[in-house]
Amino acid sequence: MTWRRNRDTLKLMLTADGLAYLTADVPGIGGTIKTRPEDFIVTEVPAYDFSGAGEHLYLYIEKRRRLTTDVVRYLSRHFKVPWDAIGYAGLKDKHAITRQWFSVHFGKEARASEFEDDAIRILAMDRHANKIKRGHLRGNRFDIKIREVDASAAVRAKRILDRVVAEGAPNFIGEQRFGYRKDTHLQGRSLLKGDLQEFLDQMLGRPQASEPENNQEARRAYEAGDYARALELWSTVHRFERQALGPLSRGASLAHAVNGIDKPHRTLMVSAFQSAIFNELLNERLVAGRMGKLEVGDIAVKHDTGGQFEVRDAEVEQPRADRMEISPTGPMWGAEMRRAGGAIGEREAEALATTGVSERELADGDYSSYGTRRSFRMPVREPQVSGGADDLGPYVYAGFELPRGSFATVVLREITKAES
Repeated sequence: MTWRRNRDTLKLMLTADGLAYLTADVPGIGGTIKTRPEDFIVTEVPAYDFSGAGEHLYLYIEKRRRLTTDVVRYLSRHFKVPWDAIGYAGLKDKHAITRQWFSVHFGKEARASEFEDDAIRILAMDRHANKIKRGHLRGNRFDIKIREVDASAAVRAKRILDRVVAEGAPNFIGEQRFGYRKDTHLQGRSLLKGDLQEFLDQMLGRPQASEPENNQEARRAYEAGDYARALELWSTVHRFERQALGPLSRGASLAHAVNGIDKPHRTLMVSAFQSAIFNELLNERLVAGRMGKLEVGDIAVKHDTGGQFEVRDAEVEQPRADRMEISPTGPMWGAEMRRAGGAIGEREAEALATTGVSERELADGDYSSYGTRRSFRMPVREPQVSGGADDLGPYVYAGFELPRGSFATVVLREITKAES
């Protein structure tokens, strides 16, 4: 990914194949993933044991071909409670089989037993005193089959994964964060700057030749001002586009159209903007061979507790980094994010300034973010690799556990060396 100047306007441009590899010297095995949902299984690892009592009903749910926010919407409708009465620890992949816990405030077991949906199953129930909140998980277990490869490629896959385990994987935010048009970070930038017209134009207009013709036609209708026609053309799969077009077709304001989009999705767009900056800074250090090397001014994170501290003496702290006990972090820019010191802090501020978004806009806008810091490396635990074959033919199986917020596709990218 790179920063480019376009007609004197600074814009953040994502180039998925521009990111470096930790294991660039080892050829990948190629192949494809997500041939079917059963090839990509994600199992949430809770952060704590549940008490068995409390006003929050905990539901262990398996979903396929559904967003986490889809489950929230269905549960809200079924239990007749508002969205904010439902908790979950993290967003899970749509094109997979995923298993995770949800909490429903004042939910009833009897009501849960009546829930029916072909793509969503309740596997277990429990109770706890507190709502599940974002980040309340230890991590996720991934069990993945890589297709269109010879099973013997498992030998090379293990060589790559062993090195990733030893050094830690680059903690890039995966390409799915940037949407199928690779532009949700630009939409997040427009939200932060309060440019709602630009946001809607990016989301609903500007057709691309790579899109299905129906989508292109819907975008052309939007650009012609025929919002009702655009709404008709978008399929129900494109829920967020329809949520914005509904108010527009009724003559509502830009703000009403934007705020008609599910809040978790608007938050995700801002996160994509933060993610693009983070990926750029991580990529710089990876290319320089310094992903795990501490520098004065770095904010380091302790992998066992999540605690953070500013590095004052890099030589003293480096042995802990070499043992994967701590790692340097990068910015997910926001109003309350802890700032790095020295030259590191200056480079982070420069990366933000290059986007044209100011710290004030991050703090005071209608769509501002608190911000946080993210480890440049992710520990990869419980690795497993094997070759096999089933009804679809040969495959390489890769299994591992990652901390919360990390992307399995980033680890798979190292193994396959195949973009998208």
